[in-house]
Amino acid sequence: MPRTVTVGLDGTRESRAAAEWAAREAQLLGLPLKLVQVWEPAPAPMAQAPLLGAETRQHWTERIPRETSEGLRLRHRGLDVTTEQLSGRPAEVLTDVARDAELLVLGSRGLGGIGGFVVGSVGLAVVAHAERPVVLVRAGEQAADEHETDPAGIPSAATPFRPVVLGLDIENPDEELIAFAFAAAVRRATSLRVVHGWNPPPYYAYGLSVDLELHGELSRRETAVLTEVLAPWREKFPDVEVGEESSYGSPGHHLVDASREASLVVVGRRIRRSPFGAHIGSVAHTVLHHSTAPVAVVPHP
Repeated sequence: MPRTVTVGLDGTRESRAAAEWAAREAQLLGLPLKLVQVWEPAPAPMAQAPLLGAETRQHWTERIPRETSEGLRLRHRGLDVTTEQLSGRPAEVLTDVARDAELLVLGSRGLGGIGGFVVGSVGLAVVAHAERPVVLVRAGEQAADEHETDPAGIPSAATPFRPVVLGLDIENPDEELIAFAFAAAVRRATSLRVVHGWNPPPYYAYGLSVDLELHGELSRRETAVLTEVLAPWREKFPDVEVGEESSYGSPGHHLVDASREASLVVVGRRIRRSPFGAHIGSVAHTVLHHSTAPVAVVPHP
C-alpha cells in the first residue's frame, strides 16, 4: 500500500492551512492525501450536555472533513483525497498514524504580526515521538509565501520556489535528513541552502573574542568539514544548486534568520525511545517556535 501525505484536521484556521500545504506537497510527491480527524471523547458529564449532543458530534466528525476534502479536490485537480475519523488522545493517535505516512502535516497558530509559530502541546508531543517526518505549517500560510515575488514585487505562486533550508550538524550528519532536504529541493526545482552554526569548545571560548587567528582557524575548519560532508551529495544531485553557510553562533538563530527567505526549513531530531529526558533538541525547538516558513522535522537514529 502506498504511503500518503497525512494531515491532522480539526477545523481550525491553522489546520486548514496545513491541509492546503499538504495538498500541494502531495501533488509534488505524486501521492494521495489523507485527512485525519481525531475525536477526543468527552468525560461522561460533559458528553450529556446539550452543546455536546449528537448534532455537535456529527458536525465535527462528518461535516468538517467532508467540506474540507471537497474544497481540496476542487482546488487541486486530480488529487486523491480520503478522510478518516479516529477516536482517542490526539497526540497518541496522530503519532500512531504517522507510521504509515510519507509525511504528517500539522498546523500551528501564527504569532500575529510577529513571524513564527505557537506550537501547541499536541504538535510538540507528536514531533517528539513520531518516527516519520512531521511538518508544521503556521496559520495563514499561503502558496505564494513559498515563492519568489514577481518582477513587480507582488507575491505569486507562479514564480520559482524560494530555497529549501537545511540545518546540519556536521559532527553527526544523518543521511536520511540530508536526503530529505535534497529531495525537497528537487521537487521544488529550487536551490538548497545548508546552514551550519558552530561554537568553540569550552576550553577555547575564553580567549576567542581576542584571538582572531584562533577564530579564523576554527572557522576554516568548520567550513572545510561542511564542504566535505556535502561533496558526495553534490555528486548525487548535480542539478541542485547548493549554498553552504558555516557561521559562528547559535544554529537555531541562524536557521530562523534563513527561514525568512525559505520555502521550507528542514531540521533533524534524534530518536530517543526512553520515556525520560528531552525528545526535541534545542535547535529544532527554536526553529519550530520562530521560523516564518513551514518546518519539517526529520527523525533519525
